[in-house]
Amino acid sequence: MATRTKSANSGKQRPSYRCTECGWQTVKWLGRCGECQAWGTIEEYGAPAVRTTAPGRVTTSALPIGEVDGRQATARTTGVPELDRVLGGGLVPGAVVLLAGEPGVGKSTLLLDVAAKSASEKHKTLYVTGEESASQVRLRADRIHAIDDHLYLAAETDLSAVLGHLDAVQPSLLVLDSVQTVASPEIDGAPGGMAQVREVAGALIRASKERGMSTLLVGHVTKEGTIAGPRLLEHLVDVVLNFEGDRHARLRLVRGVKNRYGTTDEVGCFELHDEGITGLADPSGLFLTRRDEPVPGTCLTVTLEGRRPLVAEVQALTVDSQIPSPRRTTSGLETSRVSMMLAVLEQRGKISALGKRDIYSATVGGVKLTEPAADLAIALALASAASDTPLPKNLVAIGEVGLAGEVRRVTGVQRRLAEAHRLGFTHALVPGDPGKVPPGMKVLEVADIGDALRVLPKSRRREAPRETEDRR
Repeated sequence: MATRTKSANSGKQRPSYRCTECGWQTVKWLGRCGECQAWGTIEEYGAPAVRTTAPGRVTTSALPIGEVDGRQATARTTGVPELDRVLGGGLVPGAVVLLAGEPGVGKSTLLLDVAAKSASEKHKTLYVTGEESASQVRLRADRIHAIDDHLYLAAETDLSAVLGHLDAVQPSLLVLDSVQTVASPEIDGAPGGMAQVREVAGALIRASKERGMSTLLVGHVTKEGTIAGPRLLEHLVDVVLNFEGDRHARLRLVRGVKNRYGTTDEVGCFELHDEGITGLADPSGLFLTRRDEPVPGTCLTVTLEGRRPLVAEVQALTVDSQIPSPRRTTSGLETSRVSMMLAVLEQRGKISALGKRDIYSATVGGVKLTEPAADLAIALALASAASDTPLPKNLVAIGEVGLAGEVRRVTGVQRRLAEAHRLGFTHALVPGDPGKVPPGMKVLEVADIGDALRVLPKSRRREAPRETEDRR
């Protein structure tokens, strides 16, 4: 009887393959990861040897959670109140914050301002730039008045050099612009690659935790708007912030995507100008056009950016079309929601003049209205433009409009009404049961789009929407 013998190659380890995005392993190469479904991320790395980890010496003994000193995680202000609002009070020692945004939105300007205002005799700040020279950063610092004796500047793209600067300066805050430009000589690959970004971020996170040093990392974004590099980067850091804004507008918004030290509902508002960037404690004025008399095709609403109410203006214009397919142009509004409001007005509001006209709709100040609470304001602005009739002065409209023409309730109506009342608006159109109404403000409860259109002089009906004043 023949016996089976082992071949000479049976003792060799077979090559293995691993996904660089999520770490999924397979014994053969695949074009697409079977776990995260990413394309082109499977790389050969060799079969892992079977190892066991023996218990080692602990660095610090485990304590009951009640005996852990929480004062070490007390946040320190950045000197920029709007950024402190998003961070949850400031920067926590040892925290690593990733700030991502499109090119030219103002990331470097904001963080240079934060670096200068955070610097003091007891808390030194190190600003490391990998995209510009030190002289270029100095010119920007002169322009935005970000000069401080305790703010140190270095231009480096080598990870070991950055760690050397940390030993020399001993900063309380590190600003790295950006994480995609720094590379480690011990890792193969160009700067910005997945392996390099993972190594650089891991080394800086370890240094931050060991030194109790806060770190601000600037991150690039892809064409789709997501943060460039491995997804693991967002999991490793403590806070992820998105810096948003239209390049042609002054408004900039900082949104929290992830925050281990606070909520992600807050939004910081900034204004970018020639002298730098400044926080806006009351940004509603950017989104309004002050007029002595109301103009047809305009309607005001109150949107919620996180938990912050902002009064914004919706504008619409309708003209006779010169082409068989009328134009539908939007700016700051979702095209799908504007098209839906046009259909509701034509079918439920009996306004037939919209179908064959060019329609343009936009917001003021570059703000983007994406929440359904702006539906009623969009519908009223379109109806006002179609009839060339202005809405009453000092009126705001809040509510979601359904396909059946009903006006639905939205969240935060009381906060929205309080903000409108603070800015001097005296009338509001809202869905039924708005709750507590600010004193002196008249609230008209509307059930459907037909009730809402009665505020237009040419569209008034015999019945009027219910009026609620000073409801407690």
